[in-house]
Amino acid sequence: MKPCFSKRKLIAWLALGELDAPRAQALRAHIETCDGCRRYLSEMSALGKRLAAVETTPEIEASESFHRRLVSRLSGEQSASLWEILAARLNWRIALPVMGAAAVVIVMLSLFPRQPAVSPPVRIARPVVVPPGKSDLSPTVANYQRAASRSPDELDELLTRQANRKPSHAPIYTASIFASANMPD
Repeated sequence: MKPCFSKRKLIAWLALGELDAPRAQALRAHIETCDGCRRYLSEMSALGKRLAAVETTPEIEASESFHRRLVSRLSGEQSASLWEILAARLNWRIALPVMGAAAVVIVMLSLFPRQPAVSPPVRIARPVVVPPGKSDLSPTVANYQRAASRSPDELDELLTRQANRKPSHAPIYTASIFASANMPD
């Protein structure tokens, strides 16, 4: 059984006798109920006793090459990119199935067309209301269609108004005039 992840560091400090009294008391209460943490405390205590029992000889000095290698490794670890750190720690046994499942989900979502949640708004054309007796509508097909869609009487009234208008004195040009002007004699 594994120890609780959040308690491992505190258990190591407890085994070395470096934990303050209130935290130690709370941790010991937890260790009484958790088998994994209890086993971890006994392992850390045994390791601490072995380390304390080892004699250190101050005469042993590391070589200069050891120091250079150590400094280069430490600086190399500090300058590693986030991607390199993730790649080094990534468990491929978990990552490959997760990536495969993600690919299957993406393919499945791309195969089925999505329906929009809300239908697009429908634009309703509102006819232009012209008060009766006004003849300011230009003689266009669109105006004639609007009048005809309202009522045949309105179309008749519009055509009558257009017919009774005074013609303008400006010349009216049509495509046949331009065509005849460009034709060789």
